[in-house]
Amino acid sequence: MGERGIEILKQYDMQFLNTQRARGAILCITENEKFLLKEYRGTIKRLEFEYEILKTVKEQGYHYVDNYIRNREGEILSRENDRDKYVLKEWYEGRECDVKNQNEILEAVHQLAVLHRILRNIEPQESWTMGSVKVPSLLKEYEKHNKELKRVRNYMRSKRKKTEFELRAINSYDLFYEQASRAFEGLKELMEQEPILSEKKLCHGEFSHHHIVFGNDYTAIIDFSKMHLEVQIADLYYFMRKIMEKNQWDLKLAKQMLDTYQTVLPLTYGEMQYLYYLFLYPEKYWKQINFYYNANKAWMPSRHMEKLCALEEQFEAKETFLNEIW
Repeated sequence: MGERGIEILKQYDMQFLNTQRARGAILCITENEKFLLKEYRGTIKRLEFEYEILKTVKEQGYHYVDNYIRNREGEILSRENDRDKYVLKEWYEGRECDVKNQNEILEAVHQLAVLHRILRNIEPQESWTMGSVKVPSLLKEYEKHNKELKRVRNYMRSKRKKTEFELRAINSYDLFYEQASRAFEGLKELMEQEPILSEKKLCHGEFSHHHIVFGNDYTAIIDFSKMHLEVQIADLYYFMRKIMEKNQWDLKLAKQMLDTYQTVLPLTYGEMQYLYYLFLYPEKYWKQINFYYNANKAWMPSRHMEKLCALEEQFEAKETFLNEIW
């Protein structure tokens, strides 16, 4: 982003005192506030969707979400030509959640539950037709992933000369596929018994420690670019899984996270079971297998072998976690 990006700021009705580069964006500083100017490659319809939701969230009392700023013309998207498009967003100064700090982890879970309570009162609109909002059901995703796992396993087995990654993946396949199969069948039965789980609500979509910011006197949730309709417990799963992996599947911490969420939004039996199947499914194993199949199969980066080994090493700890929590 060069001088062209800075020129875009002239389209906004505010005085910028300084700018700083910040990871592919520009931090824009006024007398009292800071904003982030970023290039944007999506659609205006998606931007308007995010803007209206975050505006409603703020009106409901949750002020610290990074909504977009409209320019003088009232547009969210600013441009000088058809190629270069920019958005200006609110920016919150602070540190992201420390995955080893229990207090920060539990505060993040509390804030997520508060956000969910507001989002679930926003009724889905007919205009939300974008594929990024109405994503495929989890059941369809699991069915698709399981077919992919089988296809890749058969491909690897058919090879005469196998790489170290292929040997390792084949050796652990039965363990992980058994989990994948149980998760699919269990979720299928659950969705038949608990049809209310099909009534999807708005989710953050990618809630991790990177997306919660602790300031001096506030906590902010940022980056709603993945926001979509889903069973909201998927957000809690995504955050918990990241934290559990960083904390050796600490049972005490997991129970505290669940208890913290439920002080704001008690979980139904169906939601707890849904969460169980999310954890049961070997998502990260599938990701490694899928990456292998779509990449150069003759050579896999060492980090992917390391990730596969880590999954095998954590297998028993995760199994204990599943059995103890549920």
